[in-house]
Amino acid sequence: MVRRMRKALEALYTLAFVLLSGGVSAGEGIRLVPGLPTIVEAVAPGATVTLPFEAAPGDYLRGRLDVSVGSFALEVVGKDGKPWRRLLDDIGLSGDFQFVAGDAPSALRLVAGPDGGAGRLTLATRLSPAEQRPPAIGHDSPAIAGVAATIATGGTTDAFWSHAGEVGTPLIERAEDGKTLLTFVYRGARRNVRLVGAPSGDHEWLDRLDNSDIWFKSFRVPPETRFSYQLAPDVPELPGSARERRLALLATAAADPLNAAPWPDDASDRFNAKSTVTLAAAPVQPGMENTAAPTGEFIRFRFASDRLGNTRNIAIYRPRHFDPTDPDALLLLVFDGRSYQREVPTPTILDALVAANRLPSTLAVFIDNPDQAARSRELPDNAIFADVLADDLMPEIRRRTGFSPPPGRTALAGSSYGGLASMTVALRRPEVFGNVLSLSGSYWWSPPGTPAAGANIVARRVATTSRRPVRVFLSAGLFEREHGGADGILETNRHLRDVLTARGYEVTAREYAGGHDYFVWRGALADGLLALFGRGSASQIIKDKP
Repeated sequence: MVRRMRKALEALYTLAFVLLSGGVSAGEGIRLVPGLPTIVEAVAPGATVTLPFEAAPGDYLRGRLDVSVGSFALEVVGKDGKPWRRLLDDIGLSGDFQFVAGDAPSALRLVAGPDGGAGRLTLATRLSPAEQRPPAIGHDSPAIAGVAATIATGGTTDAFWSHAGEVGTPLIERAEDGKTLLTFVYRGARRNVRLVGAPSGDHEWLDRLDNSDIWFKSFRVPPETRFSYQLAPDVPELPGSARERRLALLATAAADPLNAAPWPDDASDRFNAKSTVTLAAAPVQPGMENTAAPTGEFIRFRFASDRLGNTRNIAIYRPRHFDPTDPDALLLLVFDGRSYQREVPTPTILDALVAANRLPSTLAVFIDNPDQAARSRELPDNAIFADVLADDLMPEIRRRTGFSPPPGRTALAGSSYGGLASMTVALRRPEVFGNVLSLSGSYWWSPPGTPAAGANIVARRVATTSRRPVRVFLSAGLFEREHGGADGILETNRHLRDVLTARGYEVTAREYAGGHDYFVWRGALADGLLALFGRGSASQIIKDKP
């Protein structure tokens, strides 16, 4: 009986986590070829798969292991079959590896964990010692290359700064590969400049051009790019912890003085404003065409919960002429409520979409966090929080508005931890919340102490439980990639998308050329509403291949 249950569970995992990318199946005679993914199917617990590769002593090799079922260890073995280096240990989702070939490496060997394993191994790069050379000294940006040449011959930077002031920053130039080259610049900092919200998905230090007054950094981005950023000059260098040193950038971060598109328009000062980049091919953000003030009314109250031990602000936006008896009307509950009234002008977006007859009339409920500690405690997969929303807050909303829609007309929405909460609350209480708008959901999160094989707990829960009557909109930014070998928001959202689809959920998944950014999420929120409830078009499944 136990054996049959185990085989059924393994079959379910294989269905839910199946990898759809190209490649060849692992087996006898298969050799790893750089750039060609190798599919590894249904390895029994504790069993091994050996994959030979070509390499000479001193070759540099780099690759990636993507696990779809169970877990693996990865090691390099010699011709005698004995391992001489462990590259990855107990990997349950994905991991990058690199090594330099010794005198006689012969193969990579996968060792399946206690639940077996399946996945994909890609040897991405092989460089001989002769090919291991640093890049030639130069500048991607023609504008920076030009001023560097001027400085080298004794000239000044005046013409460069005059041009930057005329065209605005970041400088936008065409890259040879068809992408757009963005170059961020800052004038006259003494010690350093940090770019907060860089297209790399991290905060990046700008480089100083020789000993001039120019600090700069260039990035290649898709022509559809949209994001916001700040520049932090002369960030204090503190003796504290790594986190304290990182947070010190907030002391000087402000809008770019040469950027002509600050946001939001009503920021109190440059430190509370961001600068924005919207390239010509960036997608339209529905509902942002009309920036008129919302015409409805707000119902604001304090919501106290004994079970959570706190009190928070709740704001209900009731559109003008809203009819609680309308069978098409929607109820939208949004986490991080204050930000979704300010950085994302949700009432304005809703009014515009409803007025254009693109969306049914929508009552919006904005749920604030009592404080940051409560946010970090409640939003990531908290069963008590889910029950409080369903059993306590929803009756209060009905009492104050007279509106009681079915779960199919009720949606949870949020970004980051809020996206994670939208998904986990709906999966726990689908009889109340039937729709999810997850914007850059933090599916990398797992409870402390979770083993690597149990990473992406939401995908694992979806794979191992019966399908819930929930429809899903997932979005992620192309700049939200992995860092330091750990999967980021982009990778974990793609993984969850595939698992949801395999389990039969109705899923719309979209990716934006942007980062972890409210400037992106204001468009993603509208796209999600239209994908799930838009008038004139049925919901559709959009699968972007990784």
